[in-house]
Amino acid sequence: MDAMQAKDWISMIANVGFPITLTLYLLLRFEKKIDGLSDVIDRLKDVIKR
Repeated sequence: MDAMQAKDWISMIANVGFPITLTLYLLLRFEKKIDGLSDVIDRLKDVIKR
């Protein structure tokens, strides 16, 4: 769902509404950031263990 075009977003807004579309968009963006934070936390735990 990363490669959605503008017409796909407009179609989604028309079908499910703006609040739901905005929520899905933000969840997708935050998912990437959370994955990155999880990786950093794992590395930090390894450093602390040493």
